[in-house]
Amino acid sequence: MLSRIYNWTLRMAEHRQALWVLAAVSFIESSVFPIPPDVLMIPMILARPSRAWLIATVALVASVLGGLLGYAIGAFAYEEIGLPILNALGKGDAMAAFSTRFNDFGFWAVLTAGVTPFPYKVITIMSGWTGMPLATFMATSLLARAIRFFLVAALLWKFGAPIRDFIERRLGLLMIVFVVLLFGGFYLTRFL
Repeated sequence: MLSRIYNWTLRMAEHRQALWVLAAVSFIESSVFPIPPDVLMIPMILARPSRAWLIATVALVASVLGGLLGYAIGAFAYEEIGLPILNALGKGDAMAAFSTRFNDFGFWAVLTAGVTPFPYKVITIMSGWTGMPLATFMATSLLARAIRFFLVAALLWKFGAPIRDFIERRLGLLMIVFVVLLFGGFYLTRFL
């Protein structure tokens, strides 16, 4: 079933209403949908590089607004909706232990999930469930998703189709390394 959803999402990149489909996918991916917006963004930008920044902006705005839905699910409907979603992603059992330390690292958790392949929806739900300050959640979500979507747009705009393989296979790992180095840098400056 997941492959059918993936293929449908990929076909929608060619649809005349692709920007609206991207907005919808970006919105629901932030709380429940398993396919990331990149699946739509990449072919859309390759087809029309002049719209790269518009496409990234649509994905950013819709994703951050969808993150609010995930936050609301965690804050108001964790047991009924949030926990089943997290269980379906294989993250349900670890949530109770993780929640006690989550808000101590809330900025880093949201930033990491926003720019890496880690499911952003897990963090949006967790942020609401643990009561992370909404302003922190929103600011970090905006920063993280902007980095992710505009980096993809910039790479595709500059290098075109030859960079596609790098984005699909290695960009997630590169973003994980970036977050680790960023966190390590802050840690070193704090304790040195």
